[in-house]
Amino acid sequence: MSAPTADRNATGVFSPGRAQIAQRTLRTDRWWQAPLLTNLGLAAFVIYATVRAFWQDAYWVADYHYLTPFYSPCVSTGCIPEASHFGQYLPDVWWLPYAAFSLPFLLLFRLTCYYYRKAYYRSVWQSPTACAVAEPHAKYTGETRFPLIMQNFHRYFFYIAVLISLINTWDAILAFRSPTGFGFGLGNVILVTNVVLLWVYTLSCHSCRHVTGGRLKHFSKHPVRYWIWTQVSKINTRHMQFAWITLATLMITDFYIMLVASGTISDLRFIG
Repeated sequence: MSAPTADRNATGVFSPGRAQIAQRTLRTDRWWQAPLLTNLGLAAFVIYATVRAFWQDAYWVADYHYLTPFYSPCVSTGCIPEASHFGQYLPDVWWLPYAAFSLPFLLLFRLTCYYYRKAYYRSVWQSPTACAVAEPHAKYTGETRFPLIMQNFHRYFFYIAVLISLINTWDAILAFRSPTGFGFGLGNVILVTNVVLLWVYTLSCHSCRHVTGGRLKHFSKHPVRYWIWTQVSKINTRHMQFAWITLATLMITDFYIMLVASGTISDLRFIG
């Protein structure tokens, strides 16, 4: 199979002057494994989250005030009134998630996240698939045209993600209840663990690092902001790990609450 003919306007590996190699790559290792696993991981979350978001059932445990994060805030008129901590504004139709105010912004926050860009650029968009592997695109415009130009709005989605994290925190606090008053169970452990990890993922964001100290010219004149920037920078180095961990904890939290809410299992109670 012959190599593609170089286009005068092409860029990257197809640009004029680059070696015309027939093989897609000369690598002999399993370079395709990482993109494949990334695709499978992202697909698993997208499928699960989509099904649960439109299920519109088994999201609220009345006895213990457990509300799954996939339905928070629950603002549809179809929501169980006790689960609607911030009112009901949206019509109850099957094609509109009960948490339609938060889910689109959380999705945009993750889609525009610097790590997720790397993940799906390499696995889905294949730009590039891996080092020393030719990408299938003859031209490259970067993030200068729609839809990729939307990546520039990441910092604004970050602010909304902080607000939603506050709402999730409030949900976790309200869940310390039982029919007789204060209560504590396995569901509380799962909810609190999930919200803590969501905070770590959100605050380890590159936009948070920029907000706390990115525009400072003299750190010595702003010791408090410098200290905050230093702490954010430390967790920023593990932003990739937190990105994957929180996908897992979101599904685990939702799945546990679904089982309890549907009566499949009973919540393991420690107090109350």
